[in-house]
This record gives sequence, structure tokens and C-alpha cells, in this order.
Amino acid sequence: MDYDAIILGAGGAGLLAAATAGQAGARVLVLDHADAPGKKILISGGGRCNFTNRETEPHCYLSENPHFAKSALSRYTQWDFLALVERYGIAWHEKTLGQLFCDGSAKQIVDMLLAECRLGNVEIRLSTPVGEIAHADGRFQVAGASAPALVIATGGPSIPKMGATGKAYEIADRFGLKLVTPRPALVPLTLGKDEMLFREISGVACPTIARVRDIAFEEASLFTHKGLSGPAILQVSSYWSPGETIELTLVKDAAEMLRAAKRRMPRAHMKAALAERLPNRLADALAERIGETRPLGAITDAELDLAADMLTRLRFRPTGTEGYAKAEVTAGGIDTAELSSKTMEAKGVSGLYAIGEAVDVTGWLGGYNFQWAWASGVAAGKAIAARSG
Repeated sequence: MDYDAIILGAGGAGLLAAATAGQAGARVLVLDHADAPGKKILISGGGRCNFTNRETEPHCYLSENPHFAKSALSRYTQWDFLALVERYGIAWHEKTLGQLFCDGSAKQIVDMLLAECRLGNVEIRLSTPVGEIAHADGRFQVAGASAPALVIATGGPSIPKMGATGKAYEIADRFGLKLVTPRPALVPLTLGKDEMLFREISGVACPTIARVRDIAFEEASLFTHKGLSGPAILQVSSYWSPGETIELTLVKDAAEMLRAAKRRMPRAHMKAALAERLPNRLADALAERIGETRPLGAITDAELDLAADMLTRLRFRPTGTEGYAKAEVTAGGIDTAELSSKTMEAKGVSGLYAIGEAVDVTGWLGGYNFQWAWASGVAAGKAIAARSG
């Protein structure tokens, strides 16, 4: 069976690449080992799919080459994808920080992508292991099919229970493409036994500023039985390296707050002051960590300032992450130095493309990774259509 392109992976990037190429006249085959398309889309955003973000900009992405994503993102923007969503009559809403979700179900996004593929006469084969890939005379042979173009759209190994694998890296190695070491990203962090006090308040969440080095995100953090999670922690986890310290700001104006509490209720204790601004269980844990047993009125302002430092700069040294099983995405992947930023084609292997999460481009939490999937998929789809003529 001859095609113009074979796309490996029926996720967001693969399906939109297939639809783009197919609607431009290319004969496209999509292969996936899973029994259904778009499995990660279906579970995203609590089942409502955070399909893009209004605030998408290149600086919202991590990569060894921070400039690589600019081309694709500028040529297929969040507004382009939103226009597609609206063309299909899919109702949507904006949550916090520019995040756009379906009003209904994430299934609407999968159905839309499949409809777009049908418009391009794309053939989709599911439950089809990729197996060996042959490459000779300018054509790729996979699972009994042949084409001059092959697209790696198999994602990364995050969320293996959804069928995610490291297949993209095996294929990259097969064709001599270098990798940036893959690692879990947007992932909860684990704490050691010395932080048991905070692990014991599992389920407590509060607004914070989470910081690693000079990178900070202001969102909620969640204490878990294993360590730290919540949007702010997931965000900084992508930038965190083993051995580094995570810093949480729980109360921005802590010094002023404690001094005011001392004047207003001098007989009260530290826990009472903290509980005015923080969840009770967290206030208990912090009061125990501070270790101050005197009434507020007996504590000097200088001593209160020392306690306030913990509230503005509570430091943790995570022992690790919860791994790919809990990671929303994978950082690292196929080195962008191997690819054209315009077409996503490998510079050293004519006809080989890599898109989406398989590539060393990782977005922030909040729809950014889907936008990269759409943008990189369209870039490759257009390039395939152009070469198939």
C-alpha cells in the first residue's frame, strides 16, 4: 500500500498533521498501537480538554533551543485553533490564566480532529503495532505500508497507563537523531522523611508563589502524602533539577501580618495568627515548624520577622518526582538541532518528521502543550502536502 505519508501516532499532533496534509491532497495513513485515537486528549482537563491558552507565547516553552518553537507557533496560533473549534460549534469557556476548555466533553475535540481527517480522506489504523521500520530508495516501510514521508507523533513516555511509550526515541535512534535526555515534567515532587510534618497534612491546598532559582509561578500548591503538587508545583517541576531547593511564598506580607496580629491579640499564639490567613492544618504544621510557644505579645518584632521569613520563603529540597506515571508531559526528547523549525523535518534524513511531545519542546501547564501539538502538526502537514505536490 503506497501513501504520501505515514504518521505514527493518533494523538493531537498526529491527527492534525494528517488532516492538514490530507486536505491538501496528500494520501495519508495514521498508525497507532492503541485501540482508540486521542486517548490523552480524552483525559485532559478533567475530561473537558484544556485545548489551548490565550496567552501562548514562545517564552512559555522549555527547550535546549528556546527559539525553535517560534516559527510553528507563529504560523498556527491559538486563534487559528480556536477558530477551528468554533467552526465545529464546540462551546468553550476560559478558566484562569487564559486556559480554554470545552463546556462539554474532550470527546468533542477528538471527534473534530477525526472529522477533519475524514475531509482529507485520511486512513487511520488502530491496534496496529509499528514494529520494524525499513528505509530504502527514499521510502519508509511500516506495517505493510510504504511512503516517502514518515512522521514521528508518538509522544513521550508520560502517563504510561494511557499507552504512552518511548517509541519516538527508539525511532530517533534508528535514524541517528540525537536526544535531549527525556524526563518527567509537570509532575508532583516527593519529599523525604525530614519533611514528614508537611506530608502529614495531605490534601491541604492554598495559594502560593512557587519558585526554583529565579523562575516563579503564582498558583495553588497542594501538600500530598508523598510531597508537593498543585498547579504551582507542577509548573516549577519542569525547571527543577535534583538537589535544587523549591521555595514557597505562603503569605506575601507575613512580617506586617504577624506584627498586626501581635498588636490586635497579644495573648494569642502563633497558630491563631497563621490560621487567619492559612488553612488550619497548614497553620498547625507551620506553628510547629516555627516552634514558638510564647504569646504573640511576648515575642519581639525582630523574632516575628524571623518567623515571617518562613512564611515568605518556606524551603523544601525534594527527593525526586513521582515519575512518568504522574507526569502530564515529558521534557526533553528529539533534539531540535536535528529538525527544521519551519517543516519539522529531520535535517539529515529526507522525509522524516517529528512533532508534538516527541520533540524537545515542553509547554507550561494550561493548554500550552496542546498548542504546540497543533502548531507542529500543521507545520509538518503543510510540508508533506508541498512535497507530495
